[in-house]
Amino acid sequence: MKINFLETKPDARAPQAGQQAEQQAGHAGQAAHAVPPQRPSVLDQAGGTKGIVYSALPVLAFVVVHNLRGLKASIIAAFAVAVAIGVQRVARKESVQPAIGGVFGVAIAAGIVWFTGSAKDYFLIGIWASLAGAVLFVLSVLVRWPLAGVIWNVATGKGSIWRADKRSRFYYDIATLVLAAVFGARFAVQQYFYVTDQVGSLGAAKIAMGFPLLALALLVVAWAARSSNKRLAAIGLLPAKNA
Repeated sequence: MKINFLETKPDARAPQAGQQAEQQAGHAGQAAHAVPPQRPSVLDQAGGTKGIVYSALPVLAFVVVHNLRGLKASIIAAFAVAVAIGVQRVARKESVQPAIGGVFGVAIAAGIVWFTGSAKDYFLIGIWASLAGAVLFVLSVLVRWPLAGVIWNVATGKGSIWRADKRSRFYYDIATLVLAAVFGARFAVQQYFYVTDQVGSLGAAKIAMGFPLLALALLVVAWAARSSNKRLAAIGLLPAKNA
């Protein structure tokens, strides 16, 4: 008597299923380790180091040409430098936002100088904008909405949860008052040079007390944000991964 044994054939789809599972696991691992896109820093938004240098060139051109050729030539020189910087950025496909802002600012300042006939008025808007900024920062602390905290947490998507903690508000109070001191110092120094008709010193003060001084204040803002996040995570108002 013959007994037929049934032979089991291996499933050809099994290795393919295994490979697909491995590929899916690999993709999942890559997604888990993917680095989230970083927000552009303040330096990046200003156009990088090159952008900071570019922002100082129209002021430098205005002061130098004013000493050599007079008022009208200095206005033309400052505006021409600002436009040239914008054209260069467009040609190199770089960020044009700082250049556009620079051309717009120079155009307004030049228009005021052209109207008043006084070279020192090139710096007039910046001087009073510094005073307005200082007052605004101080007022925000007095009403318990320190602007350093408001701006930072809106930009990072954390909302206003930080205001629920007194110590976090204190950190941002310090940062906001440092910003107020920077803007107040700008106003005091440049207003003195303005009143005493020192155009060259006005230009030097505007450059020196511009982004370099602001960068130091922003370090304090970053410290306040880091300290606040750690504090909020410690008391359970913020997930630890966001601290």
